Amino acid sequence: MATVTQKITLSSSRDIPFNKLVLSQSNVRRVKAGISIEALAESIVRRGLIQSLHVRPVVDADGQETGMFEVPAGGRRYRALELLVKQKRLNKTAPVPCVVSEAGGDILIDEVSLAENIERAPLHPLDQFRAFQALREKGMAEEEIAAAFFVDVKVVKQRLKLVSVSPALLDIYAEDNMTLEQLMAFTVSDDHARQEQVWEAIRNSWSKEPYQIRRMLTEDAVRASDKRAIFVGIEAYKEAGGIIMRDLFQSDDGGWLQDPVLLDRLVSDKLKGAAGEIAEEGWKWIEVAVSFPYGHDHGLRELVGTPVDLTDEERTAREALREEFDRLESEYAEADELPDEIDRRLGEIEAALNVFERRPMTYNPQEIAQAGVFLSIDADGSLLVERGYVRPEDETPVESEGGDGAETEAASGDPDTPGVQRTVITVGGQSTEPDDEDDSDAIKPLPERLITELTAHRTLALRDAVAGNPHVAMTALLHKLVRDCFGIRASGTSLDAMVREIHLPMQASDLSDSPSAKSVDERHRAWKADLPLGEDDDALWDWLDKLDEASRQALLAHCVSFGVNALYERPNPYSAMGISQHGLDQRLREADRLTRATGLDLVEAGWRPTVDNYLGRVTKARILEAVREALGEGKAQLIDHLKKGDMAREAERLLADTGWLPEPLRLADPDGDPAEVDTEAGDEELPAFLADTDEDEHLVAAE
Repeated sequence: MATVTQKITLSSSRDIPFNKLVLSQSNVRRVKAGISIEALAESIVRRGLIQSLHVRPVVDADGQETGMFEVPAGGRRYRALELLVKQKRLNKTAPVPCVVSEAGGDILIDEVSLAENIERAPLHPLDQFRAFQALREKGMAEEEIAAAFFVDVKVVKQRLKLVSVSPALLDIYAEDNMTLEQLMAFTVSDDHARQEQVWEAIRNSWSKEPYQIRRMLTEDAVRASDKRAIFVGIEAYKEAGGIIMRDLFQSDDGGWLQDPVLLDRLVSDKLKGAAGEIAEEGWKWIEVAVSFPYGHDHGLRELVGTPVDLTDEERTAREALREEFDRLESEYAEADELPDEIDRRLGEIEAALNVFERRPMTYNPQEIAQAGVFLSIDADGSLLVERGYVRPEDETPVESEGGDGAETEAASGDPDTPGVQRTVITVGGQSTEPDDEDDSDAIKPLPERLITELTAHRTLALRDAVAGNPHVAMTALLHKLVRDCFGIRASGTSLDAMVREIHLPMQASDLSDSPSAKSVDERHRAWKADLPLGEDDDALWDWLDKLDEASRQALLAHCVSFGVNALYERPNPYSAMGISQHGLDQRLREADRLTRATGLDLVEAGWRPTVDNYLGRVTKARILEAVREALGEGKAQLIDHLKKGDMAREAERLLADTGWLPEPLRLADPDGDPAEVDTEAGDEELPAFLADTDEDEHLVAAE
């Protein structure tokens, strides 16, 4: 027998005059939540009553309807209508749409009120975003949307910001596979592909907090609070075409600058401009950098200057600030906590007094002519100028007794007839002189940083060569031990022999990809995989003891090679820190000896002159010198008319297979004689824009 489903009957609806309605005391809502009654009233004025009231007839003691109706569900709407009546904006007899329940129904009136409030589902944030977006596309401004829905403009901006999120991520959020906080974190970037890439990287990770998402999306950007951004100024960055990413959902300290290349160019230009102004003071050199490493002035002599005197007005202002500072400190001495405005004012006074303390210094013009300046950006984004440092090589030589002093006088200069000196400005170790300055035929010394980078290549190649020659490695170690044993003997140890890996502080960008680096790393990984490093020291001893002689020598050579040091570094004659000139000369002589013993050829080891590692880092005169040495005057003349960038690129092509090496990589002749020159000619195919030549080219021996 079929079961008959009982049909339900819905409550009837009708319009009831407002003055026939009363608020039920059974309404469960007591605490104010959501938008205010005033805002709801304005919404009713704008759109009408969107949702009917739920009412029930009021009955007397005999159970008879009185003609009045109580409102158990819809109390806030009732109060909004009541407010409009009081404001004379709604007639008190105006009909109100109502759903009417039976007076004697089985459902308690409290249950109706509770169900009406609990079962109402709030609008999903994604639906809210799409609704706001639809209104925005129909021409409504963000302020109008906010006013229409009685929310803060910031809420509308935040929801509309979700348009920058990838649709794929919106779908993931809609399926509850992502939190709203995580979704909002993706709004810091407009790159949908990058957003999806970040989500794929973290979706199965334990670390997928919103801050982690923001960090990954902004790792290539620069914070507006970065000292470089403060130094340049956000407005200047924007005027130059820079874009700033903002996070509407979190405090972002001004956002992120998305074009770090543009920012670095603006920083460089501003620093160069400041350096040009300081150069007018007559300094010999100016080093410019965003920041200098700790101890950058180590080994330099600092000039003693005289502070510029304060003017009468400045003295008066300083005393007034001191008096105000003392008065405020005394007035609030007993206070547990300073008021914000007083604390801020004290900070302003301290900053102003510090300016008076950091008075500009005056120096002797003759001292300025031999000293320099470090120019950088301070931690707070201000320009940091450190004046008056003398390099050891710029010190005035002491006049010997009995000498006529002509050379000293010429070096120091006659104060009555001062010579003209151009300040040498370097940014990041590179000269800021324009290309036209390179037209000079004079060969200037190589930059120290470039020499260090070149000798880092040589050091790594030499390590690889020593590791491949156990006989030389054994000789080098024995040489060290004999010197220690028969020279100055250390005490307190059974064997004073140690290999310490030499750190390469300055490296060219191509060093890690060089054949030498790959060979050293591959050999090190292979030995590391074989060694019982996870066990105790006795196990290591036993393992080494059982090695065959060839393996023992190979391992010894590998370990000894890590102590090879052929690096150039600036000698420091003023302190025990660093290396002396004698020590540097000794290091390089021993490096040459190892080079001869191992038969190292840096050309065979893979070094080639390129724009990045040499040619783009030196003057035009140096480029032409390299081509001239390797290929002869004819080839040098073919490129001497080019701009420096084009000249460097063309020189790279010409020198590719010549075996030419710069001076720091050449093997010095032990007898001090110049290296022999191989004048064997070599024809080189030139690009179409260069004229052909029939002259012979001559190759200069690089080793």
